[in-house]
Amino acid sequence: MARLTRRGFLGAAATAMAAGTQLSLVRPAAAAAGSVTVTPDPSYQHEKFEGWGTSLVWFANATGHYPDEIRERIAELVFGRDGLALNIARYNIGGGNAPDVRDYLRAGGAVQGWWQAPEGTTREDTDWWDPANEDHWNEHADATQRWWVDRIKKDITHWETFSNSAPYFMTVSGYVSGGFDSSKDNLKESSVEEFAAYLAGATKRLEQAHGIRVKTVDPCNEPNTTYWGTQLGADGRPTGGRQEGCHIGPGLQQKIVPALADALKKAGTNAVVSAMDETNLGTFATNWNSYPAEVKARVGQMNVHTYGTGGRTSVRDLAKAEGKPLWMSEVEGDWGDGQSFTDMRPGLGLAQHIVDDLRELEPTAWVFWQPVEDWDNMKPGGESAKGGNWGEVQVSFSATADDTLETCPVYTNTKFDTARNFTHYIRPGDRLVKVDDTNSAAAVTRGGTGATVVHVNSTTDVRTVTIDLSKFGVVRPHATVTPVVTSADGKLDARPAVAVRGGKATFTVPAQSVTTFLIKGVSGVAKDAATLRKGRLYELTGVQSGKDVTVADDGTALVIKAGTGAAGQQWRLQQVVDTGADNRRRYVFTSAANGKRLAVRADVPVVETDSGERDAATQWIMSSTGDGTWTLVNVGTGKLLEVGGQATNEGAAVTTWQANSGANQRWKVTDVTS
Repeated sequence: MARLTRRGFLGAAATAMAAGTQLSLVRPAAAAAGSVTVTPDPSYQHEKFEGWGTSLVWFANATGHYPDEIRERIAELVFGRDGLALNIARYNIGGGNAPDVRDYLRAGGAVQGWWQAPEGTTREDTDWWDPANEDHWNEHADATQRWWVDRIKKDITHWETFSNSAPYFMTVSGYVSGGFDSSKDNLKESSVEEFAAYLAGATKRLEQAHGIRVKTVDPCNEPNTTYWGTQLGADGRPTGGRQEGCHIGPGLQQKIVPALADALKKAGTNAVVSAMDETNLGTFATNWNSYPAEVKARVGQMNVHTYGTGGRTSVRDLAKAEGKPLWMSEVEGDWGDGQSFTDMRPGLGLAQHIVDDLRELEPTAWVFWQPVEDWDNMKPGGESAKGGNWGEVQVSFSATADDTLETCPVYTNTKFDTARNFTHYIRPGDRLVKVDDTNSAAAVTRGGTGATVVHVNSTTDVRTVTIDLSKFGVVRPHATVTPVVTSADGKLDARPAVAVRGGKATFTVPAQSVTTFLIKGVSGVAKDAATLRKGRLYELTGVQSGKDVTVADDGTALVIKAGTGAAGQQWRLQQVVDTGADNRRRYVFTSAANGKRLAVRADVPVVETDSGERDAATQWIMSSTGDGTWTLVNVGTGKLLEVGGQATNEGAAVTTWQANSGANQRWKVTDVTS
């Protein structure tokens, strides 16, 4: 049993990486199985993938002072090439409670702030801090998390700093665990400028102290939620919260973004603002759509969490409309019904979540909340009677200097195993591509001479998977597909290479398994692979309405009508604006009926005479999850072509609206070129 990379085999045994698990070479018996054909499509490539990452808190804060053998084991499991091989790290700039507040946060949650209060300072003292006063900065703050910065900096290609809460003296409640009313802003509006200065100052000091370059800074974590609240007990001391958090509504976010952008520039760091780390896609869209254009322009990268999964395509299209990179910047989960290091369900749940994020959201990076969780919290009898499966690695957050790996073991669960099916084989510089199977994600390699498909079989039956390579321009005579299987019977178990015959390779994957297919000997794009090609004619049929986009009788407006094949329902792809990635390429459509181009004027889609000038309102970005349907994002307005009011009647108006992942915003695109 071995781990296979694109560059060959690694000899380390899987058992060396996974404490608490036993592997065997038992193969599942062959049986009549369900079957699926998976077709990776390199004609629709995403931007270059930046990689896989993690936030450092709280595990870094909790373990940075541990005995060497324990923290080195953790480091190898999370950042080592045989471990999760993460290359992105998010450093948490702690807010920090007042010196006279007794710690009440969860293990690892009390992250030290970068400020240095004068002796005798209490929670009531809130107007003493001056960012220009060097005595008010603690250059030695947060030693445990910063141990991790030094340990992993050779592995990290993108550093991001982020904040869960401003320091206590900038908050309304006086506590970093949130306001007394969790639905109201807990950052003082009068503290926006100094909060920006605090984040910029800490980021610059981190860079200088550790010789790293921070690329992005996100000032808010899940800000427009009611998660973050503080309660006081009868003795006046805080009892709730458990972690740093700060409600910051969209209005206040709009003040923070430009203030932080200016503060970063003033501090002399090249980092840009990322925003806004919202808990789910719908809340992110609500926040983002409230931002005026000048605030959006100050954001360099869009960050979203996928704890809620509805609306992935909405945020995808918002990012495309803005021309900004998009990260899935945090998620974690449990899956299963109690802690288990061998139950495949947690690993399968995580793997399917990753597949869905990669296919529907099209992020340039995918980031764990923290792959290392507190064993004391997750073990049976902890916070839950059955325990939990959060994290891919679990270790006690209460170890002492006298502990060893024997007394403080480091455990891994099946999420660790299945995550490596992605992180080992879809690497930075690769490009994710469209794929027509909802249980699969696919990518082409950085050099363009190979590909990777990761397939999740969550069922209790074996499944025959055929990899169809017909969309590639070149399939060499000796092309191969090597399955690397993670199941209850093995972890990253490289099976014999399967020869490609007739452009296809077939392999039966085990029940409850994640299989990575390493494809060698393919390159380019087949001539007829792309759905959208210059000079071809297309019909646009509404997914909800079942009717075609049609030029209205006035020759200007657009309506939907039953398909008749008339020229007024056909659209010629006239021009493509190459933006470097297929999934953000811009298209211009003209009506086959009158030669007029499809544009948006005053938020209304129209057909207009082509003046020869291609302004943004005449250009469309096309998005697809691989299911055969598309959204059309207008470059000028950022809004999507849709059927207004979800109408289905003949002659209903075609309009535009903000992305909402509705069926009335999706279109079947059919090539009707004779």
